[in-house]
Amino acid sequence: MPEGDSLVKFANGLRPYLVGREVTAARARQPGPQAERLVGATVTGIETQGKNLLLSFSNGLEVRTHLKLYGSWHRYRPGERWRKPESRARLVLEVPGAVAVCFDAPTVELFEQRTEHFHRGLAPLGPDLMKPDFDQAEALRRLREPSRAQLTIGEALLDQRALAGIGTIWRAETLWTERMSPFAPVADLDDATLERLIGTARRLLQASVQNGSPGPMGAYRRTGRPCRRCGTLIRSRVYGRDLARRVYWCPSCQGNPSPPQGI
Repeated sequence: MPEGDSLVKFANGLRPYLVGREVTAARARQPGPQAERLVGATVTGIETQGKNLLLSFSNGLEVRTHLKLYGSWHRYRPGERWRKPESRARLVLEVPGAVAVCFDAPTVELFEQRTEHFHRGLAPLGPDLMKPDFDQAEALRRLREPSRAQLTIGEALLDQRALAGIGTIWRAETLWTERMSPFAPVADLDDATLERLIGTARRLLQASVQNGSPGPMGAYRRTGRPCRRCGTLIRSRVYGRDLARRVYWCPSCQGNPSPPQGI
């Protein structure tokens, strides 16, 4: 699933070619948004919020896409051959000199910008790790909420209501970098440890954008391969009470506490 860094890269790739230009044609796969309402409007902004990409328009409308596992945004020159079949396009926006296509996204919706603060997919989100004004104190406060006390840190880091933008990739890399077991209960971690984890997650996400690619992974998708620090074979399991996702860890560097019985 594209995480916060990938969404920022999509936004950065689209922004120079769309913002300030008038939409000359728009279409969406149905059932879906009434994309024709965007024709004649100017693209005024492209931003991210967690794992959401938001496009705003001069007529007060806004497009939200959530890419989930397989979605992506592409930009083409007019007449250029697409790299994916048209049948997989969920939204197509044409402006002078460019065509933007959203492929395979399960969520593509159109709503009024003035309702963004009340939007069910946006309003509950925690502080966005990719934002310049990221509020670390608020992220810590949310991780400390009683409802998350019994979660493991691996589960809590994926909770977009606590902090937005991190997924299975950067959870694995954050915990590996900090030598932290994914199975440590949040309640057992002091504030300094949680702040350090939040800071590392933010640094890794930002580095991925700045470098153009994530770089070598320490744990993610390295099951059965030697840990880059100690040589112990990386393990992985699908784990999570509310949101089951694959977690990766080094049993030596990140072995305390060990996985609960049965996983």
